[in-house]
Amino acid sequence: MAPSLDIVFAALADPTRRAILSMLLEDDMAVSDVASAFPMSLAAVSKHLQALAEAGLISQEKRGRITWCKLEPDALREGSVWMQGFGMMEAFDLDAFERFLERELTDPDAARPPD
Repeated sequence: MAPSLDIVFAALADPTRRAILSMLLEDDMAVSDVASAFPMSLAAVSKHLQALAEAGLISQEKRGRITWCKLEPDALREGSVWMQGFGMMEAFDLDAFERFLERELTDPDAARPPD
């Protein structure tokens, strides 16, 4: 069963997780290599990786003593289809989408036309 869009978008809402996904676009990476790219503890990075795995955006595989992370791009397909329903056929800027949602959620009157 595929993760819900809510779980996928919640995972994508964090800039660290988006950065991890960008890193995994290049190639599979060991957890320790992912962690070395961020100024946080291995435990903190592991929590981000767990959130991405729960959303189905990455998979993790133990090879010997090393856990490897692999991007699972098909997990984005349902979200992409959903966004295309709004006429967003071009590449989607998730950072801009996050800023838009933040504005809408913090000030719901901002989008309302004047009376």
